[in-house]
Amino acid sequence: MTISTPCRSLISLALLSAFVASAVAQSPRRKPAEPEWTHAAWMNTTLSADERADLVLKELTLDEKIDLLHGQGMPGWGPPKANAHLGNGGAGFVLGIPRLGIPFIQMSDAAYGVRSSAMNGRYSTALPSNVGAAASWDTQAACDYGALIGSELRAQGYNMTLGGGVNITREPRNGRTFEYQGEDPILAGTLVGNRIKCEQAQHVLGDIKHYAVNDQESGRNEVDSIIGIRALRETDLLAFEIGISIGDPAAVMCSYNAINGDYACENKYSLTDVLRKDWHFKGFVLSDWGGTHSTLKASAAGLDNEQPGENFFGDAYKQAVTEGKISKAELDEHVHRILRAEFAAGLVDNPIKKSVVDVMGGLETAQRIEESSIVLLKNANHLLPLDKSNIHSIAVIGDHANYGMISGGGSAQVDPPGSAAPQWLEHVWFPPSPQWAIADKIHEAPIKFDSGADPAAAAALAKTCDVAIVFAQQWTSEGMDLKDLSLPNNQDALIAAVAAANPKTIVVLETGTAVTMPWLDQVGAVAEAWYAGSRGSLAVANVLFGDVNPSAKLPMTFPRSEADLPHPVVVQPPPHSESASPVMRKENAKASFSVTYDEGLKVGYKWYDAEKKPVLFPFGFGLSYTTYTYSGLSVTPGASPTVSFTVTNSGSRPGTEIAEVYAALPTSAQEPPKRLVGFSRVTLAAGESKTVSLSIDPKYLSIFDEAGDKWKLVSGSYSFMVGGSSQDLPLTKTIAIN
Repeated sequence: MTISTPCRSLISLALLSAFVASAVAQSPRRKPAEPEWTHAAWMNTTLSADERADLVLKELTLDEKIDLLHGQGMPGWGPPKANAHLGNGGAGFVLGIPRLGIPFIQMSDAAYGVRSSAMNGRYSTALPSNVGAAASWDTQAACDYGALIGSELRAQGYNMTLGGGVNITREPRNGRTFEYQGEDPILAGTLVGNRIKCEQAQHVLGDIKHYAVNDQESGRNEVDSIIGIRALRETDLLAFEIGISIGDPAAVMCSYNAINGDYACENKYSLTDVLRKDWHFKGFVLSDWGGTHSTLKASAAGLDNEQPGENFFGDAYKQAVTEGKISKAELDEHVHRILRAEFAAGLVDNPIKKSVVDVMGGLETAQRIEESSIVLLKNANHLLPLDKSNIHSIAVIGDHANYGMISGGGSAQVDPPGSAAPQWLEHVWFPPSPQWAIADKIHEAPIKFDSGADPAAAAALAKTCDVAIVFAQQWTSEGMDLKDLSLPNNQDALIAAVAAANPKTIVVLETGTAVTMPWLDQVGAVAEAWYAGSRGSLAVANVLFGDVNPSAKLPMTFPRSEADLPHPVVVQPPPHSESASPVMRKENAKASFSVTYDEGLKVGYKWYDAEKKPVLFPFGFGLSYTTYTYSGLSVTPGASPTVSFTVTNSGSRPGTEIAEVYAALPTSAQEPPKRLVGFSRVTLAAGESKTVSLSIDPKYLSIFDEAGDKWKLVSGSYSFMVGGSSQDLPLTKTIAIN
């Protein structure tokens, strides 16, 4: 049979295809070409972060070095830069060195959750506010807090957090109090350090801020914080020192304000003398957004990175280097710190791979932390926990209590689920609603809702119900301070009216700081829920109905009135100040007004103790549905004295007590009456006792010797006090320390 030419061609093509396929199948597959830097010397993981940074530094051009010293802009902050499309939609970013395998630094504001997630079409968990979580006094909860934020950062394409706020509460009207960890430096520093440590374990750059004495938002870009060195070291800076020693953060963010005459981002004392020389900090310092004021002075003082743009650390910096005004060694030191941080945190070895956030895991973590952060402040006649069998109707009263729970604003604001990104300073509530959470607990009883807009109508509703629960709000935010500590929008009158109609009135506070309570004697119970985060309403319902026994204690004092504060009125900036805007900075600008913190060492409970001022609720206070007793205090002297005591659950149900240890220093130390030196969470079954032993860090018993520029332990008698709050200390033991 003769085969036609077209058929022969088809057969030949088929045979050729089969041959090629067979050859491909039998030959080894080629791997994608590896980047040249894959086997570079700095990719050797057995080398230290410092060694790896130095190897990269040798390869950089001057322009590449300058790129590492500043941000590439932020959406909404001035005109967009040419590289804006390379960002991840967050607060800002720093260019990497792709040819050498050095990644971009993609930053997100993440005080209590990852911000700007909606911009990426993604979801973020809102954790309880920082001051709320601090009420747990729980280092493991702080770790869980940081780990969750770190994992969600990476899932959304970020590798640096701008959270880690630890400014102590000198001024409770500060609009950012909710972003911080309370008024005591030992508690605050310990908690933020554990957060940062576990955040960075997720291979993100951790941050601690706002360094330092950024204690009010009014005029924050132009205020000079005047404070003595001893007071500075023993209060505000001690919180940072402890946090840095525990968390070893990659970065410190310097604050907007000046400190004793020099702006924080060009302050040689704070950035070099203390941070670098005394604390041996090896990470880098970045400015708060628009907080850079100069090129030469800021660089010499220790600022490494300007954010979010390059007014001073871009072309101006390059020119200063080429003209010899800034040495190559000074430039290289800044670059080394940034590169070292990237290697130390694992950014180079663990590139970002966007993934899906573990939504349910985040919700469970947020709820668990909130349950341990709700402080029971009053519980007259054992009104709480609510007994489902004896309740036939409940009035739920309060603005948005039928929708969700409020959150803190500003750059900390987390986007709500299923909604567009909120506008700046827009109020945001997180579902589910308290009304729904309470109804889910007690299906048999009707739940009646009233917004509280008309106090008389709310009171009329409360009168018809067995129990009334008022959800009261106090919204705070970056960029503003509160005029006073009262509840806004006539809520005090609302609560008083409801309580007059129904003595079984429970007030749930959703606040970012302390509030005054003129209605306190009228209501049956008060619970401080703070900004409760995602699933906060479920946590509140669990506490109200006794599924969770409250254990939290206040990380800050609640004063009776603003008149009792060290500064009854927040100092305001002068009108028409030229330095009010951080966008247009002038070289070497000066602060236009000052606040003198002449209370010095007397911050928070130390102020009220020293001045013998009664308070509404003291630092460390919090009730439980059980009771605890203390006994058997002993103190073993030594370099780190050991304080031992026994805690007993003397009630009828299991619970967790936060045991607090305070010390009174010798009179010659000239200190406030006492200071917190240790604490421990103790979980106990009903009737159970446990012995607690705490080794006290000698620095916590020391004073800062300003003349000698060092910490000093004063010889004399030290009294150790143990109990359940700063004003409930049944055990005391005095020893001599030489």
